[in-house]
Amino acid sequence: MYKLLALSTLLLSGSVFADAPGRILFGSCSHQDKDIPIFNSIIDDDPEVFVFLGDNVYGDTEDMSVLQNKYEKLGSKPGFKELKEQAELIAIWDDHDYGANDAGKDYPKKEASRDIMLDFWGEPENSPRRTREDGIYTSYTYGEGEESIHVILPDLRWNRDDIAHVTREEYANERKPKNMGPYKVHSDPNASMIGEKQWQWLEEQLQKPARIKVIGSSLQLLADFTGWESWANFPSDRQRLFNLIKKHKVNGVILISGDTHWGEISYYDEDLDYPLWEVTSSGLTQEWKDVSPNKHRIGQFINKVNYGALDVDWEKDDPVVTLGLYDEAGDVVNEHRFRLSTLEPYE
Repeated sequence: MYKLLALSTLLLSGSVFADAPGRILFGSCSHQDKDIPIFNSIIDDDPEVFVFLGDNVYGDTEDMSVLQNKYEKLGSKPGFKELKEQAELIAIWDDHDYGANDAGKDYPKKEASRDIMLDFWGEPENSPRRTREDGIYTSYTYGEGEESIHVILPDLRWNRDDIAHVTREEYANERKPKNMGPYKVHSDPNASMIGEKQWQWLEEQLQKPARIKVIGSSLQLLADFTGWESWANFPSDRQRLFNLIKKHKVNGVILISGDTHWGEISYYDEDLDYPLWEVTSSGLTQEWKDVSPNKHRIGQFINKVNYGALDVDWEKDDPVVTLGLYDEAGDVVNEHRFRLSTLEPYE
């Protein structure tokens, strides 16, 4: 497990660790009432860091004693305990562990839910995540200089404006036959999942020095519009992120995400000076029979339980990055390798 060098109490700083990991694993959507045998393969894969990307329990309640009990069920699982001993665990929430399906800023128990969530994940008592008025977003820096990874975890729930719906008739007649959900692109250009204060924080995080910037999003970011929850429903947010990458000439951005109940890798080479990769890994227990279309998908999807990986071979002069999806047995479903320099167009 990583040696913690410093834990800042400043709003715009996260934790700083001594070494850059060569292997970060991640996943999402782990139902506390189900067995989670995939933890065995994750442990065998020997992660240095594991990122829980949301829906880490299925709370779906306004009764905080019920939510607390569900976290305790996850924490009592032998595989979770062993993983916690082996790797550094970091986490962000999505809707179900936030408190309600597809919930946003109006969920009435978000302050109490925050306390339970952060207690479970061992957040220090003096952490700004506990008292900040606009969400539990955070970041972690591993290593320094030419061997460094900055993991940024935005909060897509606390500030999220109401999501726009199609009519029941349109969903039944047009969306459902195409394996698409009931939501539509927001027509208000000011509608946001993130909120202005968090945007200011995110812009500062993108400018912090690190060779690789991992944005851990609880929702898919690059995928085509699917009708389910995603950044595509809030196109102004997504475009703003792309604009910030270009404005500040941010090299090395890689995206990881959860939520969907299927896994896939997306490749996006539009509007930017280098391609963006996104590995969506979902779920650790949850599966979905119908996979939505995504023109940016490359390679095979998986709609059975899965986990994702980001591997970096720091021994190479030009480090080799491997992005992968793996099934319950730990077997490869989809892998892509590339040189880190392909994500570094800026001086």
